[in-house]
Order: sequence, then structure tokens, then C-alpha cells
Amino acid sequence: MPEPSAPVTELASQYVSQVTNDLERNVKEQERITDEIGSLQEQLARLQHDHTILVSMQEALGVVTPVGVPAAAEAPVVPAPRKQSTTPSTTRRAPKKAATEQPEAGKRTAKKAAVAKPAAKKATGQVAQPTLVELVRRHLAGQQEPRSAAEVTEALGKAHPDREIQTKVIRTTLENLVARNSAQRSKQGSSVFYTLATPSVPAPANAKESLPGTGE
Repeated sequence: MPEPSAPVTELASQYVSQVTNDLERNVKEQERITDEIGSLQEQLARLQHDHTILVSMQEALGVVTPVGVPAAAEAPVVPAPRKQSTTPSTTRRAPKKAATEQPEAGKRTAKKAAVAKPAAKKATGQVAQPTLVELVRRHLAGQQEPRSAAEVTEALGKAHPDREIQTKVIRTTLENLVARNSAQRSKQGSSVFYTLATPSVPAPANAKESLPGTGE
């Protein structure tokens, strides 16, 4: 008699159902992870954009961050003093241990000093870039007529394409210069223009006017 094929067919049907369910779960998990990756990429792009604006505003406020300052060298590790035991044998062995530990501490100190020297040389070779305040002041000093914030932004953007210069940051910088009496603001209609303030020359304190008939 031929064997019944019903159990084989039922087992195959169970495998097909399980594989189908696993495949659906796999696809849904891929979609979920893809959505999370897209959301994280958008958050990262926003954070990078905000970071660029904050750095530009920091330069506009005149805050100069040291460039290439090496990290402070770690202090040499000095072994803690060992507690002397009351046992005579331990007391006699203590000087030998101290004598072996001192050269090791000296080696560690010399090694860290040797690592710190190349870092210091590298830092001295780097030149700090001028701040945004200095760039704006130099630009105004070379102009014969007042300039708006948009004009200053366009000129500095062309002169320094490697730096991200925005009109909002330039306007903040110009207002800071006005507050420090380093620049003057003038308004023509709805537009605001800026010029570099001319330093006033004080009159000599000991100057006296000669009056006619006084002989002075």
C-alpha cells in the first residue's frame, strides 16, 4: 500500500507559513531601521548647521579660541609611599624597593616630556587666522563710502571663500563695533550703512592761545 502523503504536505505548509512570516518581519524591520537612519541623518545635518552658525557668531563677538594648543601633559605618576611594617625584615627591604621605583618614575617622566616637545613645536608652527571682527574692521577701513551689512558680507565672502560668512553674523559684528565706538551707523531710508569711526585727535594740554598785546 502507498504511504499517505498528508503528513508531508502539512509539514511543508507549516514551513512555508513560517518562512513567509519571517520574511515579512524582516522587511518591516528593514523599513523601521531605514526610517530611523533618515531621521538621525536629518538631526545630524541640523546640528552641523547650528554648529557653523554658533562658531561664526562666536567669532563675531570677538571670542578667539586658541589654535593648536597642546593638551596639558599628564603629571607623572608618583607611587604612593608604602606603609612601613613593624616587622624588622620588611623594614630592611623597603629601601631596595624605593631604589627600584625611582628610576621607573624618572623614565615615565622623561618619556612624557619627549612626547610633549613635538606637540609644542607643532603648536608654535600654526598661525591663528584673523577673527571676523578684524576682517570687518579692515574692510571698512579700505572703503570710501558707507557699506551695508549685505555689501560687507558679499565682499568678505569673495575675499575669503574658505570661511562661511553670513549676513546675520556680519550685522551682529557691525553692531558690536558701533557699540564699542569703533564704527558709525547711518540710516538712509530703510537701509542701514556702516563706516569705520575716525579716531579724534586730542588737542595738546599745554597749548595756549597767544592774545594780541599780551606778549605771550
